[in-house]
Amino acid sequence: MFIKPDYNLKSIYDIDLDKLQQEGVKAMLFDLDSTLMASKSGEYSPKMLDWLKTVREKFFIAVVSNNKNEEYIAKVKRISDFPLLFNACKPKTCYVEKFLKEHGIDVKDCVLVGDRPLTDVLCGKFLGCKTILVDSITADTESKLVRFVRKLERISIRP
Repeated sequence: MFIKPDYNLKSIYDIDLDKLQQEGVKAMLFDLDSTLMASKSGEYSPKMLDWLKTVREKFFIAVVSNNKNEEYIAKVKRISDFPLLFNACKPKTCYVEKFLKEHGIDVKDCVLVGDRPLTDVLCGKFLGCKTILVDSITADTESKLVRFVRKLERISIRP
């Protein structure tokens, strides 16, 4: 099976926010670990916080994460001032669909942004929204094993 994200970008900071607005996107759903923050760090970098502030000026933003660690979730909730969905079970869509409905967001107005083709992009495709695949924000410092697994997963991407 091949997966084709609508956009395949090197960095989350390469997202063209104006273009997304022109395409009718009103909401951006983000994966958390390795997309908005270093995996399991529980902290946003100052650069990411500044970028998210800019994004919020144009879009509804939310996190949709598969993480289910209660201690970690509590830590992220304390430092986030936008909606969060944990234990989302991506690529399944039922919890994300319910979350969107609760926030009055139509799936056609969304883009799902993440670093994993087989969870984030596939979930977005199943939902019927636009998708953006980005490299992990810590790609340069990840272990060799993690980089190898990411390369294997990216074989599923159609150019």
